[in-house]
Amino acid sequence: MRFDEAYSGKVFIMSRASYEEADAVIYGMPMDWTVSFRPGSRFGPARIREASLGLEEYSPYADKHLEEINYFDAGDIPLPFGNAARSLDIVEEYVDSLLADGKFPLGLGGEHLLSWPIFKAMYRKYPDLAIIHIDAHADLREQYEGEALSHSTPIRKACELIGAENVYSFGIRSGMREEFAYAKEAGMHLYKFDVAEPLKNVLPHLSGRPVYITIDIDVLDPAHAPGTGTAEAGGITSKELLEAQMLLSQADIQIVGADLVEVAPAYDPTEQTAIAASKFVREMLLGWVHKR
Repeated sequence: MRFDEAYSGKVFIMSRASYEEADAVIYGMPMDWTVSFRPGSRFGPARIREASLGLEEYSPYADKHLEEINYFDAGDIPLPFGNAARSLDIVEEYVDSLLADGKFPLGLGGEHLLSWPIFKAMYRKYPDLAIIHIDAHADLREQYEGEALSHSTPIRKACELIGAENVYSFGIRSGMREEFAYAKEAGMHLYKFDVAEPLKNVLPHLSGRPVYITIDIDVLDPAHAPGTGTAEAGGITSKELLEAQMLLSQADIQIVGADLVEVAPAYDPTEQTAIAASKFVREMLLGWVHKR
């Protein structure tokens, strides 16, 4: 079922009618309660869905068609405005339910703090979990201006939950000096600036393991994705992120879930950010979801 039985909004292109028969479930997390610069990512999930209607259903990257993947778009989780703690609890409970039903969870944000409750749910299901984090920002702060629940803290929380040695960050080009020092001292795997090249070296070491993947759209250079809350110059191109997705699709790893966050449509009147995000979601579906 959808969160709202009267839901009449657009769904991701070729979403199926049945939750029960779906192998994957797309769900939106419309929250931007803790952002530190520009709000608006709560509108990201809806715009990604709308942009998907302009996609081809066939991918020349994966050489597959969306008709080959059985997925259901559940709409947006209704989250209580301004209440970060309760919103995170609701997301965690929902992902728990997806995993109990054997679904591949594919979340659309919303701010990056939303990945934190997903990490907790995934770790309960997969005790040997590894996390691949693709982002411009390290997100390794313990708090931001006194708030532990912040979009700048989810990867620090992940390190403390599953062990820093099981967290792999790529494309990082922004953060406090202390964040980079923590990454080095804690033994996490943080790769600055690039994504695809370090992935090639890392993926053989993750062979056979369950892996959760979180992508912040701001890993792209603002020239390719201006519609985000905390844009950072010096990023990768859309082509490079698609290359990284293909590497992940071809790797001998068990991808168990994913999210794409921080699309903030108001800052991109051209819609190129939402258009790119929808294409990345298509490739996630075609490359990372397998039949139960």
